[in-house]
Amino acid sequence: MDKGRLAVPAEVTDWVIAVGVAALMLGTGLSGPHPAGDRELLGCALLAAGGLATAARRRAPLVVLAVTGLCAVGHQAAGFEVLAVSYLVAVHGAVRAGHRAAALAASLCLLAVLPLTALISHGGPAREVVAQARNTLEIAWLIAAFAAGEAVRQAEQRAGEAERTREETARRRADEERLRIARELHDSLTHQISVIKVQSEVAVHVARRRGEQVPEALLAIQEAGREASRELRATLEALRDDDTTPPHGLGHLPDLVKRFRTTGLRTTLTIEGDPHAVPAAVSRTAYRIVQESLTNVARHAAATTASVLIDYRPDALSVRVDDDGEAAPGPVPTPGLGLLGMRERVTALGGRLHTGPRGTGGFTVQAELPTNGAS
Repeated sequence: MDKGRLAVPAEVTDWVIAVGVAALMLGTGLSGPHPAGDRELLGCALLAAGGLATAARRRAPLVVLAVTGLCAVGHQAAGFEVLAVSYLVAVHGAVRAGHRAAALAASLCLLAVLPLTALISHGGPAREVVAQARNTLEIAWLIAAFAAGEAVRQAEQRAGEAERTREETARRRADEERLRIARELHDSLTHQISVIKVQSEVAVHVARRRGEQVPEALLAIQEAGREASRELRATLEALRDDDTTPPHGLGHLPDLVKRFRTTGLRTTLTIEGDPHAVPAAVSRTAYRIVQESLTNVARHAAATTASVLIDYRPDALSVRVDDDGEAAPGPVPTPGLGLLGMRERVTALGGRLHTGPRGTGGFTVQAELPTNGAS
């Protein structure tokens, strides 16, 4: 509603209307009977000021209402019998902004003040005074301004509700589609992957009990089954995340570390800096990085200790996970799906991720997550 068909900025439109109103009032005032000398200059200034003030009716509707009302009283006292178009525009803007009571109260006051102003400044019979006041602000025009402002307000309100309804419908459909995909994946893949995983582990177990050498291909199948099962489970959890429960974030890290301690991995959590609120996406990403890192340590690193460091900085959050596993300095190994997922999450927030063996042995995962502009 604030932009025209040609996408003209609202500020430009407001100024064009304000200049037009000022020109209309000046032209009307100067073309009819009007005083001369200083009163003429004062009246022209008030006519122009009232018209130009309407440029701010979107930003400060009540202030514009007061200014245009005072200008209407002023130019009438100066001797200009001009319809207060600027005040009508201000009434429209105030009602459109939802200030109906204020606009009504101001209008009633103005309707009472204008006759008194005409009587004091010009004198004469009461009938002429009332007619002069009516020339400045007619009730019919005032009602029309109220009605127009209310109509626009309701139209904008309905448009906003329709937009929110469309967004809610789109989110609901997206949630339904995620759940449908999750069900399809579960039904079509989980059973088959579980069968492959169980059969391969049984075959490896039987071969070792018989003292036979386990073929490398069978070990590869066993490991692939485990990895596929884990990744599928993580994918299903992500697809089923429909915002009905609070997502895991920085506040859940102590519980996460405690769970890994129960597996025999001596895990520590250190918080540095001044803890402060961070965007939800940053909090979720930090949790997922720590979760994925500790999972890799517990499953693949043959480590005994792991440390988690969360460093709150003014414009970033640093996450670091170190372990004392079997990784040694050398060529960086090919990243698995877990590390790729971490990198995608960090990159989406505009951050940086470093992974690789430590110089003293073990493996490190370090992420820098910006907290300015993330959402």
